[in-house]
Amino acid sequence: MTLADRTFQRILLVKLSAVGDVVHTIPVLNALRRRYPQARIDWLLKPSVASLVRAHPAVSNVLVYGENQTEVPRYNWDGVTHFVGQLTDSVFLRLLRNLRAANYDLVVDMHGQMRTAFVTLVTGAPVRIGFDRPRRKVWEAYGKGLPEGTIGRAWKGAREGSWMAYTHHIGLETLDLHAVDRYQRVGRLLGFADAPPDFYFPVPPASIERLDALLESHGIAKPARPIVISPTALWETKRWLPQHFAAVARHFLAEGHNVVLIGSTVEQAECRAIAEAAPGAIDLSGQTSLLELAALIGRSAVCLTNDSGPMHMAVALGKPVVSVFGPTHPVWVGPYRQSDAVLNAKLACSPCYVRPLSRCPHAHACMHQITPDAVIARMSAKLAAGSVAPAVRPVVTTAGLVVPVGHELQ
Repeated sequence: MTLADRTFQRILLVKLSAVGDVVHTIPVLNALRRRYPQARIDWLLKPSVASLVRAHPAVSNVLVYGENQTEVPRYNWDGVTHFVGQLTDSVFLRLLRNLRAANYDLVVDMHGQMRTAFVTLVTGAPVRIGFDRPRRKVWEAYGKGLPEGTIGRAWKGAREGSWMAYTHHIGLETLDLHAVDRYQRVGRLLGFADAPPDFYFPVPPASIERLDALLESHGIAKPARPIVISPTALWETKRWLPQHFAAVARHFLAEGHNVVLIGSTVEQAECRAIAEAAPGAIDLSGQTSLLELAALIGRSAVCLTNDSGPMHMAVALGKPVVSVFGPTHPVWVGPYRQSDAVLNAKLACSPCYVRPLSRCPHAHACMHQITPDAVIARMSAKLAAGSVAPAVRPVVTTAGLVVPVGHELQ
């Protein structure tokens, strides 16, 4: 009997972070729920992104990895402060005991690191699925067409020996895949129906109402749809120039559009500087929870981003997006099935997957050579074309309910 012929009743999905990666994993969650409509499906993830799926009808329980950590406090998109550092022994042991006691019969580890492999093993689940180890014949063949060193820094398979924890492996014949399509390969093992990825996730009415009230306090009343700009990214090399973002904001403000800047608390200084250089732009950095951010993106006319979580959220919500790419590969992590959304200088040195600017020998040319005029032209075309259709279908919940198709936020 193959896995596709089996029925699982207690399932754990593991993807700890970050926003974009969690969005990429949501289609796996929705496919699991359709395949096993009566199963208990839990998701283990970090507190910084837990709110994004906590209200999802396909999730039975959200399990938090890293709650009550010690050491350094850091803001995250939940709108509250959590602590980054090592788990305290008591918290971690309690988590492991709870996972063991749950008696899962299937664990799907989409994270693929030593820490998640260890957790996967501790569950004692008889079926543990994760990505295969990096295969030289696969990554060498694809790496020949990339700049020197790129394939060594990029994702090539399950990391840190995590593949040894799995009973079944998701094999990859090529790396020439978007992350979403890579994650969907788990369906080959479990017998998912052949269907497009379903990115549906609910944005609670309370989050929409709070966002609407916040926008109205800044003079943006419904049904106005602002242009949303997310100018930051975790990697230094992913960030387009602040003065370029300001130039784009000034252009659309002059055309009569509302422009809203978004970011976390630790990104407020950069957002504030852009707002000061573009008088009239509204800086909401540090003022929205993760779900309120989703509500804002759902209200938007078009989003401008780097390669970042808000970009993937816009795709999931079916919103037009324009994204500036440099060190990362849009084939792997770009706006899913929105190739016209990517602006890329297409230099010989990119994608490089170098994170700190200090290691870039080309003075960040991949981002510097993308001009505000090019971005404005692409955004104007998106505005003229209007919204794109979100890739969503009904989701059957554990109670047999069906979530309506679509989630356009009005």
